[in-house]
Amino acid sequence: MSPAPQNPHLNPVSPENLLNPFLLYKTLRDSNPAHWSNEVQAWLITRHEDVAAFFRDPRLSADRTKLFEYQVPGMDPAVIKDFVRYARLQMAMKDGAEHLRLRRQANPGFAPQVLDIWRPTIRRIMEELVERVRSQGRMDLVKEISYQLPPLVIAAFFGIPTEDRERFQAWSTPLAEYASPPVDVDMLELARRANTAMVEFGDYLARLVEERRRTPGEDMLSQMIRVQEAGGMSNEELVANALLMVFGGHITTTDQLTNTVHDLLTHPEQLQKLREDPSLAKSAVEESLRFSPAMPFHFRIAVEPIPLHGQTIPPGSLVFLGMASANRDPAVFPEPERYDITRDLGGQKLMSFAFGPHQCVGAGLARRELEIALQVLLERLPGLRLDEQQPPRPKCNSLLFRSFTSLPVRW
Repeated sequence: MSPAPQNPHLNPVSPENLLNPFLLYKTLRDSNPAHWSNEVQAWLITRHEDVAAFFRDPRLSADRTKLFEYQVPGMDPAVIKDFVRYARLQMAMKDGAEHLRLRRQANPGFAPQVLDIWRPTIRRIMEELVERVRSQGRMDLVKEISYQLPPLVIAAFFGIPTEDRERFQAWSTPLAEYASPPVDVDMLELARRANTAMVEFGDYLARLVEERRRTPGEDMLSQMIRVQEAGGMSNEELVANALLMVFGGHITTTDQLTNTVHDLLTHPEQLQKLREDPSLAKSAVEESLRFSPAMPFHFRIAVEPIPLHGQTIPPGSLVFLGMASANRDPAVFPEPERYDITRDLGGQKLMSFAFGPHQCVGAGLARRELEIALQVLLERLPGLRLDEQQPPRPKCNSLLFRSFTSLPVRW
């Protein structure tokens, strides 16, 4: 069921709402928390209580492979067959017991005590990046820091040669864009590029897996191989899920790091608090995850009728779960539009890494990267500020990703 006509101000993919979606989120939370959008042909769920419940609801499936296969009207499914073939093997597309089986192969590598071992490596990489630019007095934070740190960390974490980092970054771009197409993109061409990228990325990781079988180490890929050889994943599942984690382990952290620095630089009183008390870096990260999540939405497919707020979401419907909106729900977060790095989140549940069984397995690694990056930036660049002569360039052309393509800064 899709009520019509609709208020044009509620179009979630209008340029105005993509640039600044927070009034839209408030409007929907207040008056239409289960909103059918004609523009995206999907339901938007915006209240914290509903988003949290839907992430755990078995009536919503994470298996979105059919959507990827048929999201370009009239396209021959063969164009995107390899993208779909890998996606079908990934834990992010699985439900229930199958999801749990695959996730168990990765969980030990992301345990807190294991991730803490990587703190010195993250700090070393971040310090090297800052030292390259410190004498210049200015830089584009996206180009010099955000686009560099997460892929270098994930490469070290998985034992990927540093010199190959740019290759998997290049492969990741069309994969992310096909999962959440930018407005007014040539979808057929994008599908071709995404399929090619998936094949090349998968072939690369398959070769790396074989090398690591011969010469295992202590990296995440070696650990996954040991679990797989003990009877866990098939070889194809191992490659597909390593690809998922390498891709997911850097692309959103890149955007979140940019958002976090932008939040601080546009709230000078909060930046000053952090300068005076560097131990607030962890809580500053949490507040920016709440205030400016790099992924505003996740989406699911309804597999049964779901009644909600007087409406019924039919089977087969696309359902967008509004994590960014949930993070600003005043029923959960007092004064949600206020950015406050001393905010006591207590037991309140951020939605920024999803929630429930599919909560991002790499959230702990991302949090450590963001915290250490802030600490090093403020230690080494004490006068850090926005570049008054060059405004930031927002990246806000889809519902699933929101950040900046450029963030010029000075010190």
